[in-house]
Amino acid sequence: MSDLKYKRIVLKLSGEALAGDQGFGIHPPVIKEVAQEIRDVYKLGLQIAIVVGGGNMWRGESGAQMGMERSQADYIGMLATIMNALALQDNLESLGVPTRVQTSIEMRAIAEPYIRRKAIRHLEKERVVIFAGGTGSPYFSTDTTAALRAAEINADAILMAKNGVDGIYSADPKLDPNAKKFDSLTQMDIINNGLKVMDSTASTLSMDNDIPLVVFNLNQPGNIKKVVEGDNIGTTVRGK
Repeated sequence: MSDLKYKRIVLKLSGEALAGDQGFGIHPPVIKEVAQEIRDVYKLGLQIAIVVGGGNMWRGESGAQMGMERSQADYIGMLATIMNALALQDNLESLGVPTRVQTSIEMRAIAEPYIRRKAIRHLEKERVVIFAGGTGSPYFSTDTTAALRAAEINADAILMAKNGVDGIYSADPKLDPNAKKFDSLTQMDIINNGLKVMDSTASTLSMDNDIPLVVFNLNQPGNIKKVVEGDNIGTTVRGK
């Protein structure tokens, strides 16, 4: 534990990361691999909280295409994150990792309601905690949820695991061969340069609470472990 760079983290997973190449839903081999990566880090003695998105089930533009009111569409997205959280919990517990799901929208039959002190107590008792349902309010992304929960539980860092992207670039490296990869930035750099990493609310929250962010490629086996052990991979965004 003493060799780890961080002792308590919030791991932000996109919903798309659970879909794999099929692009939609939950691909069983992929979620199993993600759970195994988390299990390997958990064994190091790290306290792990997770925020998972819902883009593999539902996206905001889906509601817009249907002419749906924004708030209603966002609530559907929150339910999608809960489905992903329950699936991830099941995979983690099948590997022997004790896991609790806390939702911002009460669903007592399947998960605990989000209670900050209880979440911290779970972490102290060496349980992984998955925060589902976003913030519980529309118009806020799961990036903002990650920043908010990280501040609330006094996390040392937010680890943003990207699907096939190994850090932050000046432009989309798939479209611009001259795109420059950054090793280190500040949250103000993200905001001022309009870099597509987190939404502005999440960046501001992270900056105000001085929470560093590490953006790295989830698809490279062992990367989560490398980040918490202090290896210089991906892009580190300083809180201030």
